[in-house]
Amino acid sequence: MVAKTKPRAAPSKGKVAPKKAAAPRSTPASTRFAGEILDLLERAHPEARCALEYRNPFELAVATILSAQCTDERVNRVTPVLFARFPTAQSLAEAAPAEVEEIIRSTGFFRAKTKSVMGFARGLVEEHGGELPRTIPAMIRLPGIGRKTANVVLGHAFGINEGIAVDTHVLRVTNRVGLANGDDPLRVEAELMAKVPRERWTRTTDLIIFHGRKVCDARRPACGGCPLFHLCRWESRQAWAAGGRPRKKAAKARTPGRAKAPRSRASIRRV
Repeated sequence: MVAKTKPRAAPSKGKVAPKKAAAPRSTPASTRFAGEILDLLERAHPEARCALEYRNPFELAVATILSAQCTDERVNRVTPVLFARFPTAQSLAEAAPAEVEEIIRSTGFFRAKTKSVMGFARGLVEEHGGELPRTIPAMIRLPGIGRKTANVVLGHAFGINEGIAVDTHVLRVTNRVGLANGDDPLRVEAELMAKVPRERWTRTTDLIIFHGRKVCDARRPACGGCPLFHLCRWESRQAWAAGGRPRKKAAKARTPGRAKAPRSRASIRRV
């Protein structure tokens, strides 16, 4: 006797499976443009480097987690005390949360960051014997570690170019100059990876972040002295170069009930 099979339910009308976004593609022109931008930045900022101070991959990972919504300078004042007290993943994993909170308090969101760094340390000990893995999939499975942090650690501590770390400076500068389009870090990273040779991925982050801090400031960009001015595609560059602030466009009316949500502690749990 043959068992009767249950007929498949017909697909419901009106529901269409979302299309997967196509991977960004580069053209010879976009690749050449990216190369010119990076060459100019290399000549203008040869001293650009990762601003976080560290002695090993573990310290860099913790420092990068602490740098969320905090300046690197502030983190560099906190980490020497933190690592003097907890020099290894094992010691940090076994720390008293209150003690860690007190040490990192000045970095902001210190309770959430304490959970992140201690969770990261525990995961590192339990899953990898205290040694950092060397692939992005393995890194981002650890508590508190997102793709940006994984890229920073792999690129700077191990010299492995797995991706391009995208922070607020990279988002701002790449959109202004025309290297990328959008505010989604993953999408911008994919665009940059398609245009920049793999051997330049880690250096790309350092150069763009340095330029964003020193020249292409969020509020007062120094367009008049920018080495990228003649290539930049930002529509406001002329006004800033002339010493004036560009006229603001009329603000669009917001849709009722769609108020912008404030930043929360959740935004720093995985960076």
